[in-house]
Amino acid sequence: MQGKTVVITGATSGIGQIAAERLAGMGAKIILIARSKSRGAVAMAQLRAIAPNAAHKIHYADLAKIGEMKRVAEEIVNQEPRIDVLINNAGAMFANRRVTEDGLEYTFALNHMAYFVLTGGLRERLLASAPARIINTASGAHKRAHLDFDDLQSAQAYSAMQAYGRSKLCNILFTRELARRLEGTGVTANCLHPGFVATRFGDEAGGLLSSLIAAAKLFAMSPENGAETLVYLASAPNVAEVSGKYFYQCHPEMPSPAAQDDQAALLLWRRSAELAGS
Repeated sequence: MQGKTVVITGATSGIGQIAAERLAGMGAKIILIARSKSRGAVAMAQLRAIAPNAAHKIHYADLAKIGEMKRVAEEIVNQEPRIDVLINNAGAMFANRRVTEDGLEYTFALNHMAYFVLTGGLRERLLASAPARIINTASGAHKRAHLDFDDLQSAQAYSAMQAYGRSKLCNILFTRELARRLEGTGVTANCLHPGFVATRFGDEAGGLLSSLIAAAKLFAMSPENGAETLVYLASAPNVAEVSGKYFYQCHPEMPSPAAQDDQAALLLWRRSAELAGS
């Protein structure tokens, strides 16, 4: 990773922060995208302590807003001559249905559309930097999910777990279609299930859900263990040419049948492009 540039979201806490710190320790320049300026400042201070000679940077944006994602992607492209790794890692769950200014259900917007829009905005720089890698943090929560293309925004019925599981299914389908479109370019796309990890995840879910997740975290793995597959996919030489796969504990696994549906992956891409105005 010496001299390589890594763009990462969701890296001011949890597995994203651990992964960013480990990659910085391996010689990478880290470009953070964050919402919280207070947590961003702490994360940047830690990166600079680990690798003081690397020109780490941070960009602030609300990842649930399409316009913000387009803006920050343009900023990064204008400042960075190359991008070797893009890690789409930010995500959350919400007890109650919320709608963004773009009219999107918040879980879908943050957990899926942010990945789609940011990747699209950085695509040409990644292609020009090949060999390069794109890594999307998904979840085993996808296994009970199915997409309803007539109700992607969960307007007809909403539950936090269902919306979250669907968004993680979107991550895998997006990775699958992205890998197909990138075939032969030298840019790979893979996704992963980090395991159930004790992080800030669920802290802002609201209501009883936050309390239930907090209790479950007592039995969760550490962020250090949860970050291992992220670091592996970003840096390991033996996955340099692997693309379109779903990983758990640094090994490829088969996702659910719904996550292997190429027609659903293509339709999700087309719907996402329409919503993003691209």
